[in-house]
Amino acid sequence: MEDFIPVVAIVAFFGTIVAVFFGPTYLKSRDRRETQATVRHAIDKGQPLPPELVDAMTRDVASKLPSRTRDLRRGVIWLAVGIGFAAFSYLSSLGWNDHDVRGASAAMTGLAALPVTIGLAFILLSFFNPNKE
Repeated sequence: MEDFIPVVAIVAFFGTIVAVFFGPTYLKSRDRRETQATVRHAIDKGQPLPPELVDAMTRDVASKLPSRTRDLRRGVIWLAVGIGFAAFSYLSSLGWNDHDVRGASAAMTGLAALPVTIGLAFILLSFFNPNKE
């Protein structure tokens, strides 16, 4: 019985991660399928669609369009993540004279360049995006 405790702990840990990330996605797709089935059934019966239903269905599509403020917001967040990685890399290497720690710090700083570059790209895109929110 004691041999199963580590297995259950590992399965519970990773199962929780999977549930947190994929649970809402699954529930949203199921809700979307049910809505589409209801609309399809109403159209097959020849009933007109109420304007509120059409507005509710198109609201999600309109909210996902790229806009200037959304690109700027994403850019600032990615830039902050990159700066956070670089700051963590710098602060974690302070006080260590070991060569391995400095090498890992340099690697982490290099890794921080990726979100910084993505953030700068989103900020640059925000200036060229004609859609305003």
